[in-house]
Amino acid sequence: MNNTKIKIGFITISDRAARGEYKDIGGPAMQEWISNALLSPYEIEAIIIEDEQSLIEQTMIDFADNKRCNLILTTGGTGPTTRDVTPEATHAICERIFDGFAQQMRTVSLRTVPTAILSRQTAGSRGNSLIINLPGKPEAIAVCLGAVFLAVPKCLELLDNSNIQIDLDFVEQEFE
Repeated sequence: MNNTKIKIGFITISDRAARGEYKDIGGPAMQEWISNALLSPYEIEAIIIEDEQSLIEQTMIDFADNKRCNLILTTGGTGPTTRDVTPEATHAICERIFDGFAQQMRTVSLRTVPTAILSRQTAGSRGNSLIINLPGKPEAIAVCLGAVFLAVPKCLELLDNSNIQIDLDFVEQEFE
């Protein structure tokens, strides 16, 4: 399935944003970062949902299996509180977990934020979709995407034969 245009799913996981009590800043931050990083054309699926594990699982399954997103990025729900269940949902629906993504995101984040050790972002695949869990803060989203994005094109190629082009100057600058 060599798509000329890939589809990227953006899932914001926040009780308050889903209820309209808080403006979603994580979703737009992910979308802006991707718009700067990708040179290839892409379509967007985006949603804001509450921190409920079954809802997170259903949404990721829908984005992977039905909407056929090549890449699914989530923001929120990766902290240490009992409401933070995004990693559990990701592990429940993924066939493979890519520990290197999580290790790299935390390693790079720890350079500037001592509490990054508490973040539980993860990544894995479901079918042909790569799923990456990101923190909720825009600055942390940029750091984490910068930490792992050089591996994303190769991962997508291996999962579904996608061939995406990235702005190497932008991504390498973000990686530093």
